[in-house]
Parts: sequence; C-alpha cells; structure tokens
Amino acid sequence: MSAAPAKSASDADWRRLEKVVTGRVLRPGDADFHSSSAPFNKRFTRTVPAGVLAAADVSDVRRAVEWARETGVPIVPRGGGHSYAGFSAGAGLVVNLRGLGAVTADGSTGLVTAAGGASMAALYAAIEPEGIAFALGNGASVGIAGLTLGGGSAATSRKFGLTADALVSTTVVTADGELLTCDADHDADLFWACRGGGGGNFGINVSFTYQAFPVGGAATCLLLWDGADAPKVFAVLQEVMRQAPEECSIRLGLATTGSGVTVSAVGQHLGTAAELRDLLDPVLAVARPLREDIADRTFWEAKDYLAHETSEGAFAARTNFAVDPLPPEAVAEVLARLGRWPGGSNPDGGGFALFGWGGAVNKVAPADTAFPHRHANYLVSMDTSWAYRDGPDAVPAHLRWLAGMRESLAPFMADGAYVNFIDPDLTDWRTAYYGANYPRLVEVKRRVDPEGLFRFPQAVGT
Repeated sequence: MSAAPAKSASDADWRRLEKVVTGRVLRPGDADFHSSSAPFNKRFTRTVPAGVLAAADVSDVRRAVEWARETGVPIVPRGGGHSYAGFSAGAGLVVNLRGLGAVTADGSTGLVTAAGGASMAALYAAIEPEGIAFALGNGASVGIAGLTLGGGSAATSRKFGLTADALVSTTVVTADGELLTCDADHDADLFWACRGGGGGNFGINVSFTYQAFPVGGAATCLLLWDGADAPKVFAVLQEVMRQAPEECSIRLGLATTGSGVTVSAVGQHLGTAAELRDLLDPVLAVARPLREDIADRTFWEAKDYLAHETSEGAFAARTNFAVDPLPPEAVAEVLARLGRWPGGSNPDGGGFALFGWGGAVNKVAPADTAFPHRHANYLVSMDTSWAYRDGPDAVPAHLRWLAGMRESLAPFMADGAYVNFIDPDLTDWRTAYYGANYPRLVEVKRRVDPEGLFRFPQAVGT
C-alpha cells in the first residue's frame, strides 16, 4: 500500500472547504481552535493542525474526506481527543466530531446507538433511564469512538466483555467519501477490523450500535495501604482477582508522587457489598488498610464513584498483559523502581497497576475480532508524568525510567500491549497491539484506504 504524500493547502483550498460544509472551519488563532485540537497529553503540544473542521453532520465528514483526498492534506478524526500519543491531532486537517454527539437507547431491545462524537457523559445519560449498560469508560469526556475501536476495557468487562464485543454495527465514512454500514453480515471484514483494530485506521466512524445488558445494584471498594504492605497485598489480592466471579473486577495499583508508595485496590462488584467483602476477606486478613470503603451502590452511583480524570500535564504509559500473578521478586522490582521515580510536579506521579482481566473478555477467540488479547488475567499498566515547569531534562529522565520499568518486568509478562493506551515509543507495536491479526488488518486497510489517506505514525499498513 502506498501512502499519499503529505501536502499543505492554500488559503483558497481552505475557503473552498468552508463553502461546502455546515460546521465551522477553524484556523490557528481562531476562537475555539485550541480547544478543538489541543492534545490530551501535554507531551505533544507542539503538534498544531493547519485547520480544524467542527463537523455539524455526517455530510460535513464526507466533504472533509473528499477535500483531504483532493488536496493531499492529511486528515485525522477526533472524538474525545484522548489519544495518549497525541494522534487525535495532526499537522493537516482535524475533523472534530463532538458535534455528532446524539445517543439513543431502547431498554426493551437493549440496543444503544451513538453518533461518532458521543462522550461517556452522553452515553450514560441515555442508558441510565433504560437500566441497561455495556462496558464503558470511566471519564466523562472520553469518546465512544476511540474506546470502541481500540477494544475498550472497563470495570464491567469481566462480565460484559469489551466495548467492541458489544458492537453490533457501525457506519464509516471511508477514504473515497462513501458511507458504509457494516456488521457481521455486511462488509464483515471492515466490521471485524472496527472491533479492536484501533481508531483512525480505516475511515471515520460516524455511528455505532451496541447490544447492552440490564443492570441493577452494585458494590464498590476503595482500599489503601502503606507501601510496606505491598508484598503481602499483592501475594493475596492477585489470586483473589484471578479467582473472583465475573461480576467482580479490581484494579490493584502502586503509586508515588516522590514521598513514599501507596497501594490501592479499587473495584466494582455486580452484587452486594457483603459479597464483595467476603471476596476481599483474604487480603483484609493479612494487611489492614489505612482506608477501607466497601459499600452498596446503584450501578450509576458506582459509575460515578469509579470516575477518574487524568490531571493536566504530560505523561507516558507502557502496557503489557500477564497470565499469572506477579511473583514476589517482580513486586520487589516495581517497588524499587518506584523508589527511584525521577520526581516532578504533576500530581499524577508515577505508578504501576494490574487491571482485572479474563472472564467474558477471554471467552471470545483471538481471531474473532481484531482485538487479540484474549488470554490474560491481568492488563498491566506502567506510567509516569511530569509538567513543563519541571524543565527539559524531565522528559528523557521519565522516559528512561519508564523504559527501565518495562524492561525489568518483561520476564514476568505475556506478549502484547493495549492499543487504547497507545505508546508512541513502542517499536514492536504491530505485533504488540494486534498479534497474529495484523496481516488481516493490513488487507482490510488496503481495500478501504488503498492510498493511505488515514495515516499517523502507528497507522495500520505503515
């Protein structure tokens, strides 16, 4: 597959785009330009698009794609804009989809349809009155498009599967400007690719329909320990996470801001607080928490309790998967690395986390969707953060620290990395994100985007 050469557009080209769309075309210096294109990760603030289209409808998206193809200007779709690697922006045209934010839900069928720019806040507002849900993100401004296209893991995934597993159809504006609705029976290869093949690769998805499930009560937990208790907590709680019923999912973490390490366990159980406490009794027996909060909630209260927003600033993250619990020597290595965290003024600090995996996620065969990681019991995340006031030396220091963490833990990890925590520093990303599914993704890319209109540093086919 050949990639179209990147070009810049003339002022006349931009005026032509303005005339054929309903939404606003924003150029650098215009009001709302920055908020429509600024990267979520402040590490990538130097990336400034030539222009942004605040799309008003699907026709705007189609015209933007046709314009980009005719001018040779790179085009990037932007839903929530949360790409860890800054890929929700580019040097050419950014199509901001937030104007396409409508969501409808039908509790009688469980079907939920969301426009391509819909946020988690809009999704939850639509499904709560219907009493239905599927795996969704825990940040209000996260976009449904990127979450779905990269797989989409949530606290309910051990019960309901990935966000992509709930997808029953999606409508895509392809590189030729056509509108394709695909599902298991129509354009099945493209539908397969949209279930975990990564955002921005095959076109601009302007609509998604999901099969949701009835939900009722829930329970949540928040447990905090001193870092000195980490060996005991990890020795017991990892096994609890692996053996827990599918209704229960826990995130076990270690974090530092430069003054000691905190151990945390945050989780949700689609059952009662009494049941959740029984599941946690083994770890509570070996290490009493500094803070212990285990409570019954409605499903919607639990969603709010687990909500998380990353602090403003720059960060980097690495991911792996693990099948078996980490042995004591691996936990000791993590603690030692956190003790040597480079420091910084971003309140998110540095951390290490195990997300409960398995359950319904692993009941789907690796080749049945583009998302191949159906073998693990834990998603492993390592991260670090800093701020610009920390100085230019902070960036290489933090990246070296993070690379060292991943390298030292590699013997204890399984293959793979999570494309929704996309990592611009990952060199083996094709295999890490997509495994044996990558060649089929390239075939789909060649069919729907033969000239490589949709391209970025880790785009399929590059």
